[in-house]
Amino acid sequence: MTIGTWDIGPFENDMAADFAYTLDETPKDKRESLVRATLTRTIHTRDYLESPEGAEAVAAVALIAAQCPGGEPISTSYGPEEVLPIFADDLQPLAVEALDRVVAEASELAELWDETPDGPRWRQIIGGLRAVLAPEPKLQEDSLFDL
Repeated sequence: MTIGTWDIGPFENDMAADFAYTLDETPKDKRESLVRATLTRTIHTRDYLESPEGAEAVAAVALIAAQCPGGEPISTSYGPEEVLPIFADDLQPLAVEALDRVVAEASELAELWDETPDGPRWRQIIGGLRAVLAPEPKLQEDSLFDL
C-alpha cells in the first residue's frame, strides 16, 4: 500500500487522519459543508482519481455511514474528535456515488489496494459502507395468501 497507510480502515492512513484533523479545526456549522465538498470533488473527478482524494472520500463516507442504521461508529483515535452534525439525508446518495468513483477503474486508491493481499478485504469494507448507505430493499412475503 502507499506510504502513510498503516491499516485497512477508513481512517488508518495519513490523508484520512489529516481530513479528520481538518474537520476538527473547521467551525461546527461548516463541517457538513466540508464533507459535502469532499464527496462532490471526488464525484466530479473525471480523470484519474489520486489516492489522497480517494482516501479522504472514504473517510467522509465512513462518517456519514456511522450515522445510518447499521453503521459502524468511528472508534479509531485517528478519526474526528469534535462532535459532528447530524448529516443531511441527501449526503447518503452522494456518499454512494463517491464510493463508486473510488473503486472505479481510474482510481489510484483502488489500484494500490488491488496490488496488495488486503485488496479483497479493503473492497469488502467499501462494500459494507455502501450497503449501510444504500441497503437493498428486503423482500416482504405477500401475506394476502396466508391461510
